[in-house]
Amino acid sequence: MPRKPKNSAPAAPPELQANRPVSLKDLAAYLGLSRSTVSLVLNNSPVAQGLAPQTRERILLAAKKMGYRPNYFARMLNNKRSFMVGIMSPDLAEGYDSEILNGIELTLNEKDYLYFVSSHHWNSERIVKRMDEFTARGAEGFILINTPVERTTHLPIVTIGPSGSGASYTRILVDNRHGIQLSIDHLHGLGHRDIAFFRGHQNSSDTEARWKATMEMAQQYGINMEHELQVQLERVDNGLNPVQEGYMACEKLLARKRKFTALMAFNDMTAIGALRCLRDHKYEIPGQVSIMGFDDVLAASMIEPTLTTIRQPLAAMGRMAATKIMDLIQNPEMAPEQIEIKPELVVRKSTGPVATA
Repeated sequence: MPRKPKNSAPAAPPELQANRPVSLKDLAAYLGLSRSTVSLVLNNSPVAQGLAPQTRERILLAAKKMGYRPNYFARMLNNKRSFMVGIMSPDLAEGYDSEILNGIELTLNEKDYLYFVSSHHWNSERIVKRMDEFTARGAEGFILINTPVERTTHLPIVTIGPSGSGASYTRILVDNRHGIQLSIDHLHGLGHRDIAFFRGHQNSSDTEARWKATMEMAQQYGINMEHELQVQLERVDNGLNPVQEGYMACEKLLARKRKFTALMAFNDMTAIGALRCLRDHKYEIPGQVSIMGFDDVLAASMIEPTLTTIRQPLAAMGRMAATKIMDLIQNPEMAPEQIEIKPELVVRKSTGPVATA
């Protein structure tokens, strides 16, 4: 007859396995130990290190065999911590937001934080509702991606992108003016003077700053801001298809029959849509039209021709936001701060010199 392995726990009673979840009380009774002893071991408390190694191993084996799952809310009450963060974004399908979110997730996971993620599609009522719901579910802080702060809260907030003028939360901003200057300087240096522009969405937090910088830099470089070469981006499919937005904006631009040798898009995804539109209309890129993006999402380096753009370190910004929110949660006395990041020019194949006649 096979010998029973040392320190192993007997199989869990069938009635517990089949009928209902195993509670801490069930597990303690099964082991013949107090609930506090079992809880100390399962929560990896420093006090548990004073118990015999055989006892700790026996508890862990039994919990595994019985399929024990801790009551999360009970643990939260005992620890007075939830280790949860609420994350909000306008549109999780868009490359900008998803790459930032990737950086946030990696950092929170490293520290074993949980997180709620929700998109709001630029609906202010939904922003307020989700913040209230996250708070009710135990969130200890918020990270808002390209999202206005619509709700006053006692919890710490870190925002990525322009989000209002409040001084009570930490903000991570990209220097949009510097990015626009890099774009226009690059195109101007290639000889482009007839430049078309996609203006950002009316409710996007970066629109105002980038457009103001565009008008300022165009004047500084002697570029005529012809109204017919400006197209306002409009949401389609509930804001989930920025490539289509860029395609439609380019169709409007071409219908006006104005000469342009370069196009500055509001972001990479709309630039990719415009690139597809121009190629469908038999334009050579960059032989006849050069195209500039903004963000440097992953797709920018994968399309053909690859997209010249302004790089924001999106994943790094996400990591920074996650680190900041954990610091603020653990150190409530920390003062909010504003962090400004300088973007950089990434030259690829979608831009080139103006074609000579």
